Amino acid sequence: MTRTAIASLITAATFAVAAPLAFAQDRDDRRGDDDRVHAAAAAKADPRFRANSASLDSILADAQRRHPGRVIDVSYDDGEYDIDIRQDDGRIVELEYSARTGRLLEADYD
Repeated sequence: MTRTAIASLITAATFAVAAPLAFAQDRDDRRGDDDRVHAAAAAKADPRFRANSASLDSILADAQRRHPGRVIDVSYDDGEYDIDIRQDDGRIVELEYSARTGRLLEADYD
């Protein structure tokens, strides 16, 4: 095989592996954005909404300051935001925040 053919095969193989990973990352990012929108909407729909004075943006900023990584899930239930972050070392940390105060209530590692 010529050098040009080998280089073409290597380029094609690299693209075949990298493209699905890039699209999967983009899909995960969109899902994370959707999770944030749904969690914020759920908090607003809660009859206790006026008591939920902490903003989701400030809670997410605090979560990522404490545990750097990528937010992979955000949900709201019964006055609490649940946030999952995949850290750079691959561990997932599950955080619970009070929607009323913005205070971190609990952190668990998977």
